[in-house]
Amino acid sequence: AVPARALLIAVSVGLVLLILSPWLRSAAFSLVGGSADVRLHGETYFNWRIWSAPFALINFSLMGWFIGRARTRYTLLVQLLLNLTNMALSALFVLVMRWESAGVGLAALMAEIIAAAVALAIAAHEWRRLGLTLDRARIFDAAQLKSTIAMNSDVLIRTISLLFAFGWFTARGARAGDMTVAVNAVLMNFFNVAAYLIDGFASASETLVGQSIGAKDRLGFRASVWLTSLWAVVVGAICALLIVALGPWFIDIMTVNPEIRETARHYLGWAALAPFLGTFCFQFDGIFTGALATRDMRNMMLASLAVFMMAWWLLEPRFANHGLWAAFNIFFVARGLTFASRMPSLERRAFA
Repeated sequence: AVPARALLIAVSVGLVLLILSPWLRSAAFSLVGGSADVRLHGETYFNWRIWSAPFALINFSLMGWFIGRARTRYTLLVQLLLNLTNMALSALFVLVMRWESAGVGLAALMAEIIAAAVALAIAAHEWRRLGLTLDRARIFDAAQLKSTIAMNSDVLIRTISLLFAFGWFTARGARAGDMTVAVNAVLMNFFNVAAYLIDGFASASETLVGQSIGAKDRLGFRASVWLTSLWAVVVGAICALLIVALGPWFIDIMTVNPEIRETARHYLGWAALAPFLGTFCFQFDGIFTGALATRDMRNMMLASLAVFMMAWWLLEPRFANHGLWAAFNIFFVARGLTFASRMPSLERRAFA
């Protein structure tokens, strides 16, 4: 019943996004700003990418179910298929067929469709293997639907706040000029790749923490928190060191523009620091998700977003893009500290 409800919500929200896409596109790009050329390429990408909304949300729903059942190998398989297909098609459409931003959007759309089809096939196989049948009464149980939507509402507010912070970072870079937005886009790839690596430990903590709380195993809970967090910090530190050491080489791979290459090197230290500082909040996200402490996740994110906006307001006018990157890193520190302050209360509630 849980994945069925999630899939219903995913498809419904995806279709709503498609219906609202003309207004969303206009509002989003008006807020982000940037040059006419940047906006043209952004809107072209959006026009293709938005069609993947239902498929992307289907992938999120099923990967969450796989993680919750400790079937993370399926999540790995779907993510690998999604990203490798996206990379291969992007290279084909952009570098060979010269479709530019339309090619990137089309590649993302096709990759999401293929990944969703494979994820659904795997889920159907699991349902048959477990002998599960679709029970409409359970799926549409009013109390369970209300509980699901309530948890989703907290997570939705948390996620919108997170996306707002990332969107604000992108928008401020765009308003600073085409060079700044291009440099920040290149450097954000370092953060994204490192975050995916580190987030694996957060996914592990979701499963292990949820199992420990369900079994009322307080020692297991503490072991899950400490072990996954320890390894996450180690991997986060390694990622930061690799970005510092190999960053210039990767920058040269990602862009052929000599000015972007040179400018990106000036901000590389911030890009290396971000995933390490983000390690702590990624881990707490996993722990609090596993404990279903979605209200704490929402409240701590709103508080951290306020800190981020204050830091941006103070630092960017004085230090330009360095100030923007500093505020971005302060955002991760604020998330880690606010989450840490709620950990004692979380454990008391979980094992009362």
